[in-house]
Amino acid sequence: MGSGKIIAIAAMDESRVIGIDNRIPWHLPEDLKRFSALTTGHVVLMGRKTFDSLPAKWKPLPNRRNVVLTRQSAATFPAGVEVWHELDSHLAGPAGGVPLKAGENLWVIGGEEIYLMTLPYWDEVYLTLVPGTHQGDAFFPRFEDHFELLTSERGQDCSFLHYVRKEVN
Repeated sequence: MGSGKIIAIAAMDESRVIGIDNRIPWHLPEDLKRFSALTTGHVVLMGRKTFDSLPAKWKPLPNRRNVVLTRQSAATFPAGVEVWHELDSHLAGPAGGVPLKAGENLWVIGGEEIYLMTLPYWDEVYLTLVPGTHQGDAFFPRFEDHFELLTSERGQDCSFLHYVRKEVN
């Protein structure tokens, strides 16, 4: 991969819920604004179900290189969406992985299966912690053993946490 980083970004509640029935179980405008500010101008990697869950007017996500990872070889997507059918050759391949432009990062935006598959590659995690617990069928993986909290910022209705991968001695 180029000089950019691989960064996971998610919002989860206190029981690690990130979604239910292919939608986010809360509406936090400050989180959506932060997501947009952080990922605009970069590459976003998501699974097919996450792409399907986006509102029609945001498909593909504007001002970002949209990459969808899917096992479905016949899946079709609108113009402006890059499709990957497997992950490893892109993230750890001999060609150096994802060609990123200078200053560009790869943001992993979900869902659960994509987070689990990409976790070994993450350099950083931007996490929005939503208070309380919600019904859910998609969860954010445990990652804290390999990362340290860099910053924590209190939002209006949530907390914004930024983690970096621990140095391996």
